[in-house]
Amino acid sequence: MEKHNLTMLNEFILMGITDRPELQAPLFGLLLIIYMISMVGNLGMIILTKIDSKLQTPMYFFLRHLAISDLGYSTAVGPKMLVNFVVNENTISYYFCATQLGFFIVFIASELFILSAMSYDRYVAICNPLLYTVIMPQRTCWVLVAIPYLYSTFVSLLVTIKIFNLSFCGHNVIRHFYCDNLALLSLLCSNTYEIESIILILSVFELISSLLIVVVSYLLVFVAILRMNSAEGRHKAFSTCGSHLTVVVVFYGTLIFMYMQPKSSHCTDTDKVASIFYTLVIPMLNPLNYSLRNKDVKYALHRTWKKICNIFSTI
Repeated sequence: MEKHNLTMLNEFILMGITDRPELQAPLFGLLLIIYMISMVGNLGMIILTKIDSKLQTPMYFFLRHLAISDLGYSTAVGPKMLVNFVVNENTISYYFCATQLGFFIVFIASELFILSAMSYDRYVAICNPLLYTVIMPQRTCWVLVAIPYLYSTFVSLLVTIKIFNLSFCGHNVIRHFYCDNLALLSLLCSNTYEIESIILILSVFELISSLLIVVVSYLLVFVAILRMNSAEGRHKAFSTCGSHLTVVVVFYGTLIFMYMQPKSSHCTDTDKVASIFYTLVIPMLNPLNYSLRNKDVKYALHRTWKKICNIFSTI
């Protein structure tokens, strides 16, 4: 097939979430509220786990980086999606599209492995409590988040450069509300077998390897909990895992639904709903889940609020 000059394609047109005019205003309002709650919640979690002296443990260190990932990939998609509700043409420049895809992959891939690191942390805390500080020092925690960030950056650069080095046809309408890699592949004139294989292999590796760590960690945790003699101890152990398990089930379940179904069963509207869920709704739910169900976070919020009130009362 004849190659097309990449410089001829300067922008893409995003189809958006819906083309029904009567739904534009309600969806804009709803998604704006969701994104603002997500941004405030995740920024609050990042600041709180950084400044509060009682939250300087590995669990909250990983929670801070989970909030960074949530904030990262929701911000890569959210603002542009909201802008497209209020402008006449839903266009995105060629280079901004590549940038959006790159940052989205970095944060979504890193979240998978941060969730698995959090599972391992819970395993150590419950199954080896006496050795917890020895097994999970600050250096180990940094390694467990640095590796996901480095790996996801490598994957992001590989996939983004591969896609945008291929030839696009004249058709530039992306059947999505952001620059998703699968939506972009349908616009390519070049042979996409290599990049499709790379995306499939990396996606399967990331999902299976990170999910395996989660499943094995929690199987060992449940065995340890069942062996506990104290009912209070069992309840406390379950409560420390409950928030994280909720996040894991929702996040992995949505991704598996999105990317592991066969091409023939893909539906554009269904994919968009699932994408909204994991790009905006999950980042909103995570800080709410950890703050409402976690006493340490509640007390930290109360202490921080009292300090802020005291500062303003002395002015």
